[in-house]
Amino acid sequence: MNTQDAKRVLEAALICAHQPMPLRDMRTLFADEIGPDSLRDLLDELVRDWQGRGVELVALASGWRFQSRPELREYLDRLNPEKPPRYSRAAMETLAIIAYRQPVTRGDIEDIRGVTVSTQIVKQLEDRGWIDAIGYREAPGRPALYATTPQFLDDLGLASLAQLPLLDEPGAGPQALTERLAAQGEPLQAQLGLDETPDAEAPSATDSEPPPATATSMEPQA
Repeated sequence: MNTQDAKRVLEAALICAHQPMPLRDMRTLFADEIGPDSLRDLLDELVRDWQGRGVELVALASGWRFQSRPELREYLDRLNPEKPPRYSRAAMETLAIIAYRQPVTRGDIEDIRGVTVSTQIVKQLEDRGWIDAIGYREAPGRPALYATTPQFLDDLGLASLAQLPLLDEPGAGPQALTERLAAQGEPLQAQLGLDETPDAEAPSATDSEPPPATATSMEPQA
């Protein structure tokens, strides 16, 4: 198969795929006759071919996919006026802290936020597929350690946490963390469904925080 035919096959497969396509699936298209380096060359060519058009080919955490360009979101949203779920500022902060500090326990998050972390918020972020327990800390009670997932990166159109702004100050509080999300602009906030209404929240020893929400992920600390 010549290069042009191989590129057409790859382009068709990517356009028809329902999920990001990893390189191993692309190699299956060609019965492993095309190696990873050649596939990446074909992908680079496709990226250039689609420059300046309404959709782009991007590399995500779990593979490659075609997606609409961010600047066109406001127009495409008119075809689907249903609003996405809105997430509270409390959930936004929780997700941001997990993304920046991962892996972290609920106790770590509470130390940074200064309030109790609602079980409801943690469950919502888990159900959305944005965070997951990846292990347990060797401490009394063996608390779960949470980290963001590839699904979180895919939903934001990112390949890695390094594509989000870095946290300048290791000791920065939740407001600074959530401001990093705002730095990504309105398309990212819309993707997350950020509810800008402040939460009426006070330190508590019970799970009484407002409805769960989402935040954003950043470069994990070393």
